[in-house]
Amino acid sequence: MRLLLIEDNPRLGEAIVAGLSRDGFAIDWSRSIEEADEALDLTDYDLLLLDLGLPDGDGLDLVRRLRRDRDPTPILVLTARGELGDRVKGLDLGADDYLVKPFELSEVAARCRALMRRPGACLGATLSAGNLSLDTSTRTVRVNGSMVALQRRETTLLEQLLRRVGQVVTKPSLEDQIYAMDAEVTPNALEAVVSRLRRRLTAAGADATLKTVHGVGYALLEPRVSGGANG
Repeated sequence: MRLLLIEDNPRLGEAIVAGLSRDGFAIDWSRSIEEADEALDLTDYDLLLLDLGLPDGDGLDLVRRLRRDRDPTPILVLTARGELGDRVKGLDLGADDYLVKPFELSEVAARCRALMRRPGACLGATLSAGNLSLDTSTRTVRVNGSMVALQRRETTLLEQLLRRVGQVVTKPSLEDQIYAMDAEVTPNALEAVVSRLRRRLTAAGADATLKTVHGVGYALLEPRVSGGANG
């Protein structure tokens, strides 16, 4: 999942980026509305985390503009404005959820997952292929019911492939989901993650196949069901 944080407080921004990255999100960070507009022009995000008191304007103006332009991207407002009237105004303008500072990072992550589980959003509760499953809430991967330990990027890669089982997912699309905009990505970084994931799934006995489509990307294939006619 690719998130955009719009927050001008350096310490809070660093903490949110670090915390959500550990929870498996790829997160870009803009410090103003102008920077956010530039990021939104370049990337389609699954969720926006928006402070309201920004150096170049009120975050609610951005909410109003995005909804006027029929942009459906979920918006979680993170703000010190905790009065009921402020919360009602933000929600009425089109924000999807509202979290008042100070907050725990675990709650921010939980709210993000909840928003992306809504109908039409990018996150379903459990994804599976054959005997392989991923609980997107807990980030738990299992093969035949037994837990498989994966690194954060391996889990994110698996999620993207499980969401499009049987389809080829291009390398640029996967890199967008796994790496934040300012991450240093070496030419073979994705291949290394794919290799580790394939090795771990094979060792665990997964019957889905992680296939490389050379020059294009990767696909996760359901196991073939054998059987014949009974005459």
